[in-house]
Amino acid sequence: SVSRAIKPFAEPGRPPDWFSQKHCASQYSELLETTETPKRKRGEKGEVVETVEDVIVRKLTAERVEELKKIIKETQEKYRQLKKDAELIQAGHMDNRLEELCNEIMMWVI
Repeated sequence: SVSRAIKPFAEPGRPPDWFSQKHCASQYSELLETTETPKRKRGEKGEVVETVEDVIVRKLTAERVEELKKIIKETQEKYRQLKKDAELIQAGHMDNRLEELCNEIMMWVI
């Protein structure tokens, strides 16, 4: 059921069997094996002890946050460059490169 639930959030380029139950189970098993088990602390009853699953969630969340920060930074840089190019085009400083720029844009569209 998890594999079906996360399928809509797939990244482009994943193989068709990426979300099969077998593959999801093997990925989860690998995560459990590679994650360090938190040490249990002696303490009072009712104390919340971090589980392996909690460690995995925290680790994967941190990794995803870093990925998203990187994507945002790249997008912002691309936006700044495109804005700068647009200003240069409007000012007439890129007239000699207009055909080249049009070809680049057509490559992105296709």
